[in-house]
Amino acid sequence: MDWRPDRTAKKAIYKQLAEYIESGIADGTFPPDKPLPSERYLAKELNVNRSTVVAAYDELEANGLIERNRGSGTTISKDIWGLAKKRIPSWNRYIEAGSFLPNLPVTQRIRNETVDHKLINLASGELSQDLFPMNFLREITSTRSFIGSLGYDHPQGSAILRNTLTEHVNKYRGIETNPSSILITSGAQQALHLVVQCLLKPGDAVAIEDPSYTYNLPIFKSAGLKVYYLPVDKDGIDPEILLSLYKEHRIRMIFLNPDYHNPTGSQLNETQRKAILEISSEHGIPVVEDDPYSLTSFNGKKIPTLKSLDVHGNVLYISSLSKIVASGLRIGWIIGPKSVIERLSDAKQQIDFGHSSFTQWIANDFMESWNFQSHIEKLRKELEKRRNQIVTSLNFYLKDQVEFSIPGGGIHIWVKLKKDYNEMQLLEESIKRGVIYVPGSTMGSKKGYVRFTFAREDEKSIAEGIKRFAEACQFLLTT
Repeated sequence: MDWRPDRTAKKAIYKQLAEYIESGIADGTFPPDKPLPSERYLAKELNVNRSTVVAAYDELEANGLIERNRGSGTTISKDIWGLAKKRIPSWNRYIEAGSFLPNLPVTQRIRNETVDHKLINLASGELSQDLFPMNFLREITSTRSFIGSLGYDHPQGSAILRNTLTEHVNKYRGIETNPSSILITSGAQQALHLVVQCLLKPGDAVAIEDPSYTYNLPIFKSAGLKVYYLPVDKDGIDPEILLSLYKEHRIRMIFLNPDYHNPTGSQLNETQRKAILEISSEHGIPVVEDDPYSLTSFNGKKIPTLKSLDVHGNVLYISSLSKIVASGLRIGWIIGPKSVIERLSDAKQQIDFGHSSFTQWIANDFMESWNFQSHIEKLRKELEKRRNQIVTSLNFYLKDQVEFSIPGGGIHIWVKLKKDYNEMQLLEESIKRGVIYVPGSTMGSKKGYVRFTFAREDEKSIAEGIKRFAEACQFLLTT
């Protein structure tokens, strides 16, 4: 087959393939008396995942152009013109017409590659298995009796867990609240979705950081929001730019990740935080504070959270156990005014009838025990070692080809490439060499950056991953 997909195009590869085959059916390239190439053969021939070919064939089948027959393979439909009047729904057209938008193709690609292949994973924003407190969690499930109910829980989540969280956020985050102002969610991501869906309407203007992990989230576009960007540097955002954005666009809500920001690793100082809250209270703009990383501070020093400084109730505080305990527990929470929490909990009930009582029980027992503090202290030390390793490896293998600030916590490092690379070619070459990361443009408006996550791999693998990335860079410079 002479045809090859255009990997630089915005159109998904499976759609390019489906259109090529549809055109080939029309012009006779694929004759009706011969089977089409197998999914496995096409995937190998085009150097794509088999799932890409499956998706292309799904689309062609949905449009009535091909038939799949066990034993005889995939053939061109004998009823292209609809003589039998039996058609499969065009599911892909329904998918494209839905208001809830999919992830960006590159985001889907990274996810699929990390699932389907054994790669050094410097992309996934989660802890490695050895950083999970497995022994502590096993002790809870094997030695303690489950005391919760297996029926539907309180709409806002387990009352016991919300009591524990009230004490937890006061001790570790300096936040004074009460159980009625807390909603348990399925991680921070669900909390963010609930805020967007319940508190904003199409046409509302919101401000998010640039770069940020929220940059490539489709939820803002799905909700019909107008998104404006707050530039982030090594010191975080400039409150004056926020004020200018508000005056020009009447910003309705601000989304911030103040501590060890994803992806830059920056941390807002206390003066900036107070300035942001002053703007918020003066103009009545709610602030959504996303705080997954503040407990990972490598030197143990804490800057007050925005919520702890908030005296007017302007801040909705979102956090979770995903980045500090285990992502699979799916325990997150929102803290805010009681009326807002009741609105969000009503919406959550409509979606899933409340959170799992079993994982809430495990989370509660772990957070109540002395093991939690012990785990956090160990986690900080291990993450700092890995942070040091990735810094050492970047300096050794890439030397003066990169620039970066060294984060004081969190799990990401944001690296500027001094030379001009084709972003997707660099990613492809890196994947061929067995390492994957997140291209910078998926997290911001500027190209020429990459985000490496150092929590997913051990120190040896981190060093090898950066070595392979450097080899991919060198290959592109010499070809």
